[in-house]
Amino acid sequence: MTDYEQELNQGQLAAVCYNEGPSLVIAGAGSGKTRVLTYKIAYLLERERYQPWNILALTFTNKAAREMKERIAQRVGEKTARYLWMGTFHSIFLRILHAEASLLGFTSQFTIYDTADSKSLIRSIIKEMGLDEKVYKPASVQARISNAKNHLVSPAGYAASKEAYESDLSAKMPAVRDIYKRYWERCRQADAMDFDDLLLYTFRLFRDNPDVLARYRDQFRYILVDEYQDTNYAQHCIVKQLGEEHRHICVVGDDAQSIYSFRGADIDNILYFTKVYPGARVFKLEQNYRSTRTIVCAANSLIEKNERQIRKEVFSEKEQGEPIGVFQAYSDVEEGEIVTNKIAELRRLFRYGYADFAILYRTNAQSRIFEEALRKHNMPYRIYGGLSFYQRKEIKDVIAYFRLVVNPHDEEAFKRIINYPARGIGDTTVGKIVAAATEHSVSLWSVLCNPLSVGVSLNKATVTKLQGFRDLIMGFVELATNKNAYEAGTDIIRGAGIVQDVCQDSSPENLSRRENIDELVNGMNDFCAQRMEEGNSHVSLADFLSEVSLLTDQDSDKGEEGDRITLMTVHSAKGLEFRNVFVVGMEENLFPSSMVEDSLRALEEERRLFYVAITRAEEHCFLSYAKTRFRYGKMEFGAPSRFLRDIDVRFLKLPGGSAVAHPSGEEKIRRMGWEKRNVVGPVMPRRLQPISQPGNAVAKKSPDLSKGLKAGNLIEHERFGLGRVIRVEGEGDNVKATIRFDNAGEKQLLLRFARFKVVG
Repeated sequence: MTDYEQELNQGQLAAVCYNEGPSLVIAGAGSGKTRVLTYKIAYLLERERYQPWNILALTFTNKAAREMKERIAQRVGEKTARYLWMGTFHSIFLRILHAEASLLGFTSQFTIYDTADSKSLIRSIIKEMGLDEKVYKPASVQARISNAKNHLVSPAGYAASKEAYESDLSAKMPAVRDIYKRYWERCRQADAMDFDDLLLYTFRLFRDNPDVLARYRDQFRYILVDEYQDTNYAQHCIVKQLGEEHRHICVVGDDAQSIYSFRGADIDNILYFTKVYPGARVFKLEQNYRSTRTIVCAANSLIEKNERQIRKEVFSEKEQGEPIGVFQAYSDVEEGEIVTNKIAELRRLFRYGYADFAILYRTNAQSRIFEEALRKHNMPYRIYGGLSFYQRKEIKDVIAYFRLVVNPHDEEAFKRIINYPARGIGDTTVGKIVAAATEHSVSLWSVLCNPLSVGVSLNKATVTKLQGFRDLIMGFVELATNKNAYEAGTDIIRGAGIVQDVCQDSSPENLSRRENIDELVNGMNDFCAQRMEEGNSHVSLADFLSEVSLLTDQDSDKGEEGDRITLMTVHSAKGLEFRNVFVVGMEENLFPSSMVEDSLRALEEERRLFYVAITRAEEHCFLSYAKTRFRYGKMEFGAPSRFLRDIDVRFLKLPGGSAVAHPSGEEKIRRMGWEKRNVVGPVMPRRLQPISQPGNAVAKKSPDLSKGLKAGNLIEHERFGLGRVIRVEGEGDNVKATIRFDNAGEKQLLLRFARFKVVG
């Protein structure tokens, strides 16, 4: 028996050894995809006698390329591995373009514009054309140009496209085609390419220079592509250019994990591979080495509901494992407590480290609830691939407004927002204000209030703009004295123009910003409600800022390494694995996102995203949802996600019971509102709605609810869930109850503001 036969299972071995033509390797979750790619390259070098420079291996991350090359080097030697053409699409094509640049009208020393460079140039062009930057937001224009390039559409092709023009027109940006043309020309004049050009120009190089294409085809006698389900149209076309003739091509991926359509990934590339390459062999890697049998079977029962897929039967030979736990929370606040308490319980039972846990959510904004719950319980965590909630730019911008309203002499807050949103107060003007403040030993605000008295030289237009900013802040100061933190905060966010700024377009970046700001509003409402229930009649903006300052101070002391719970979006979790995984926010209009609307294609991608989430778990997987969630300025009542119904109940442990491998499981599902014909709850698009009128959602007096309340009563609280009354004390408006909640612990509530009902 050869070492290949000893170290690979039958499916892996077959995929590694096949070399007769094109092949598609469908690698199920945890099935050893990287192992197959590594061994296949080694096999080509050792058994098929390929030279390393004749092998082209394309990946999506430098990390993946580096890890594979290191593994190959361990087997065939560093000297051989060094000459492999292995790297990301962009790095490999950059190497080719540097060698062939003159054929495209560039020098071999052409510059690469990163995203910031590209956006800066687009911003300059928008200004030169006299267009409104609030309408033609550089990030939005950049996204449209990027999408065109990734579909191999030149400026001329874009201008000739009726579909593109209608799309731009509906977005009130009909001049995008003119901006694209100028941007293209300016890049060529500057001898520069952006990241998308690396794909577009490689395709054009091969298309327009048959001799060059023939040369690279002859060199790259075998082509391998990792994560093929993530390729876009341009990447697919270039691979086809290079591999169509000799047909020595192997692509590896999993259509069930295609989750990046918003980045341009096209699942059709992998679904129709055998049509593009007739006679291609399909190999399926179906043994999962990561997860328990229960987790694998649950994931299978979920993904089989998708119509557009390459069917496979993933299996595991690991232990059976426990059913997937499903938690129902009364509110998003209680959901945070449930997850935190479960982590503590599992640590006691199994001696897990914190790093053995991951909390996965659909949107970045959801991290706030879990960050605050973990902080409360002194559990260390890290935000993977992103910033902690209160460190995100849009949140810091809003908080800076709050800080300046509470303390107009706050220098850092002043400098952060004096020109946000843009109001024509540039760095030069700010520099003059800072210089004058330093010279006269006064605050920046003092200079702003009377710039001419301290000798600041400004033209009339600039003075008018500064007066406008001063009046804006003073108006906020006045309203903040009479309103609570939630009411004042919502007025400031709306009045400052922040809502308008983040609602300019529906790009993923702006959508995330809107969600984060909306979640900040949710947090302010919750803060006010809780403080009022605890007996504070007025909760000021200053009170809220004091709380936030403690949270952000903890952020600054939070490193990325060490034994920490991982919080991340499901998109960020792809390719990772954890012993224990919590998938939270499993509600309709959240997961799946309300953005899917009536699109079957979008819904199936959301289901694949859920599949990715579940298959990150090795030993335990838990799913949670909240019956109520404060969103868009009001309390919403939600329904459990339809995806929970997609999982065979035999593999679930539903709320309030054991594993449901018995008839009562269906009855439980009906009681929980999972019937396919009865998904209730508001169908609300996940966008920042106009913020509700101040005070609508803050805790209000609950008349008559306190009458007759006594020790021993069981209550159901709007945010904290079920709790048992321990004692009631005080009289009149000062009656308080001490309540021990199932998940939120013991709390003392002022009954005239507490929102609950007696259930027993």
